[in-house]
This record gives sequence, structure tokens and C-alpha cells, in this order.
Amino acid sequence: MLKVGLTGGIGAGKSEVSRLLVGHGAVLIDADRIAREVVEPGTPGLAAVVQEFGTGILAPDGTLDRPALGAVVFADPDRLAALNAIVHPLVRDRSAELEQAAGPDSVVVHDVPLLTENGLAPLYDLVVVVDAAPETQLDRLVRLRGMTEEDARARMAAQATREQRRAIADLVIDNDGPVEELADRVRAVWAELVRRAEAG
Repeated sequence: MLKVGLTGGIGAGKSEVSRLLVGHGAVLIDADRIAREVVEPGTPGLAAVVQEFGTGILAPDGTLDRPALGAVVFADPDRLAALNAIVHPLVRDRSAELEQAAGPDSVVVHDVPLLTENGLAPLYDLVVVVDAAPETQLDRLVRLRGMTEEDARARMAAQATREQRRAIADLVIDNDGPVEELADRVRAVWAELVRRAEAG
């Protein structure tokens, strides 16, 4: 099994890279999706978040009100750290279960948005960083996700710098261009991952 950590700044195109890798045969473990699952209604994770942040972060239907929680944590590093201390261990444990369920010859791609920030590179056989210029990220967040420029800049500023991400990368996928170019780059990276997996 080859354990790959995949990361990139918000708006860099990591989700699209994940999708393409799955198309080639990767087993994807998506930390963001797991992070949503571990705070669904009725979970110990949601109970712990409510205990820490109060019922104001709940929607009327009892689910987590992500924008309300985001407004609290993205403006305050201490509150963000408190949230991470609850969610990250739950995500880590569930990720380990999913990894163990993958076959021994699998290329397992862990899609981890905050891999750099949380010093997680040593957990993987190699790290792939999806990279885009900050102006490309900003354009995608405003144009494609409908964020205000202020909100997009705040989210970007809360993450590791481009230089910090590139410093931990074994492989970098440049994603400043059109999606057709990205598909070619991902195909080349997949071939390298398969080669490394077979080499053991």
C-alpha cells in the first residue's frame, strides 16, 4: 500500500485532483467529508462541539450551522484550535479504519486540506501538493464559490502559505491552467504513484 497525502490551498483545485485520481484507481479518504460525518446529529463529535461553542452553532434542525461556527473560529486562532482539538482525533481514527479496509496493493490518497498546517506530512509515504497562484485561488473562490473577496482572503490567510506547502511536497501539481492541462498532469502523477507502489 502506498499512502499519499494530498493537499493544497483553498481554491487550488484539490477536489478536482482527487476526483481524477479516483478515476485512475486511487482509494480516496477525504478528511473534509469525514470531518462532516463525525459531527452529524447524534454523534459524540457534535455533542463535544456544542459543549465547547454553545447551541448558537446549531441550525434549527439540530445540524451544525457551519457558517455560524466558521464566523466564530476563522476570526480567532484559539477558537479554531479548540475546534480542531475535538474534530481532528475523530477524523484521524475514522481515516485509519478506512485505510485498513483498502487492499494491500492500493494507492490510498488522503485528501487533507490542513496537512501542512498540522504537520502531518510524516504520516504519508509521500505528499502531493496541488498548487495555484494566490490570484488564481482568489478568482476561483469569488467567481466559482460565490465568496466575497474579503471572506476569500481571510480563508486563504488562515492557511499555510504557498511556500510552506511546497516545502513539504514530494510532487507538485501546478493547477493555474485549464482543466484539460490538469488531467494530463494528474495522469503523469498517477503513473509515478503506481510506480512507487509497485517498487514498495
